Amino acid sequence: MNALFAGIDVSLAENKAVFLDSTGEDVATKLRFPNNALGSELFLHKTLELCSQLNPERLLFGLEATSLYGWHLAMVLNQAAQLAQFHPAVYLLNPRIVKGFKKSYPRVPKTDWADAWVIAQRLRFGQLPTPFRFDQRYFPLQRLTRLRVRLAKDITREKNYFLTYLFLKCSGLTTEKPLSDFFGAAGSALVTEWYSVEDIAATSLESLAQFLIDKSGNKFANPVEVARQIQVAARHSYRLPTAVKGAVNHILASTLRHIRFLEGQLHEVSEAIAHEMKGLDNPLLTLPGLGPVFTAGILSEIGSITNFGNDDDLAAFSGLTWNRKQSGSFQGEDSHLSGTGNVYLRHYFVEGANRVRMHDPVFRDYYQRKFKEATIHQHKRALVLTARKLVRVVFALLRDNRPYSPPGKAGS
Repeated sequence: MNALFAGIDVSLAENKAVFLDSTGEDVATKLRFPNNALGSELFLHKTLELCSQLNPERLLFGLEATSLYGWHLAMVLNQAAQLAQFHPAVYLLNPRIVKGFKKSYPRVPKTDWADAWVIAQRLRFGQLPTPFRFDQRYFPLQRLTRLRVRLAKDITREKNYFLTYLFLKCSGLTTEKPLSDFFGAAGSALVTEWYSVEDIAATSLESLAQFLIDKSGNKFANPVEVARQIQVAARHSYRLPTAVKGAVNHILASTLRHIRFLEGQLHEVSEAIAHEMKGLDNPLLTLPGLGPVFTAGILSEIGSITNFGNDDDLAAFSGLTWNRKQSGSFQGEDSHLSGTGNVYLRHYFVEGANRVRMHDPVFRDYYQRKFKEATIHQHKRALVLTARKLVRVVFALLRDNRPYSPPGKAGS
C-alpha cells in the first residue's frame, strides 16, 4: 500500500517531523516547527504539499504519548478536513514501545531528529494501537480520573514518608502496631500531640486510655488494653536525642497536614467525577462495588467500546497481558505483566477488581481460587488475574449495553 508516514518528536517549544514513504525512504526535508497554532498550520501545509506530490492512499502520524504537549497537534491533524481524502490516522505511541523498537537500530544516535525517524519507522512497521480519537463525552472525565490517580499516589507516598519518621520518633509503634491506623483521629493525635516517646511511656495508663477515648469518639472496644499496648511499644522504642525531637515532630505534623489537604482534594475530584457522570449511559454501575468514580476511570480510558474487537484487544490496551517465559522444555512460572498499555486503565481495572471481589461472590470465588493456586505474590497475582476477568465482563457489558447479571441468575 502506498502510504506516507510522519514521525513527530514533540516538545514544549517546538516539534520536529520526519516523513517516510512505504519503503522507509525520506521523502522530504526534515521539518522544524513551533508547538503552537501557527506551527501546526505550517506542518499541515507541508503535509498537504507532500500528499499532492505523492498521492498516498494512507497518511499516518505518530507522536510519543509522553505528555499533553502533543495533544493540540493531534487534535489539529485528526480534525483537518483537507486531509480526509488520504484517510489520516494519528497514533499516540507508548514511549516504552518506541524505546524498545529503537534498539533494533543500534547506530541511530540519541537526537530529536532520530527519535522522529524511529517513530515514523514504527508506524511503517504496523501492529499499531487504537488511533487517537477525541470524544467530548469522555475527555473531561479522563482528565479528572487521571488527576485522581495522581492524588491517590501522592497520598500513598506521603503516608509512607510519615511512617518512616514515625519509626524515628517511636519505633515500637510501627513495629508492634498497637493501633491499626495512625492516620485516624486517635492515631494522628497520639503522634502529634505527645512530644516524645518518653512522655507516652511515663503517663498513667488511665490518662492515656482517656486520651484515646476523647480523640476517637469512644470507638475503641477496650481503650485501656490499647493504651497498655501503646505504652509497651513506647518502652520498647529507641530514644531520640533531645536536639532531634523538635525537628521530627515538625516533619510529622507538616506531613500529616499535607496528607489531609491531599485527601480533601481527592474528595473534591471524586465529587466532580460523579457530577460529570450524570446523564451518561453506564451499565458498569451495575457491577457490585463499583461506583461512579471507578466506572468513570474505566469508561473514560476506553472511550467507545467499538474501538476494540474483543476483550483480548481491551486487555492488551490496558496492559493486562503477560510476557511468557519459555525456552525449549523450560516454562517460567513467574511471568510479568507486559509493562505496556494504558497505565490509568490498568489502575482502575486492578483497583476495581479488588472492590468487586469484596461484593460479588463470583469474583470472590475466582480471586480465592487464583490465590490458592499461586505460590508467590499470592494477592498480587490473584488480583491481577481477577482484573483480567473484569476486563471480559466490562467488554461484554459495554458491547451489549446491558446490566451485570452473575452466572446462574435470570438474564445472565
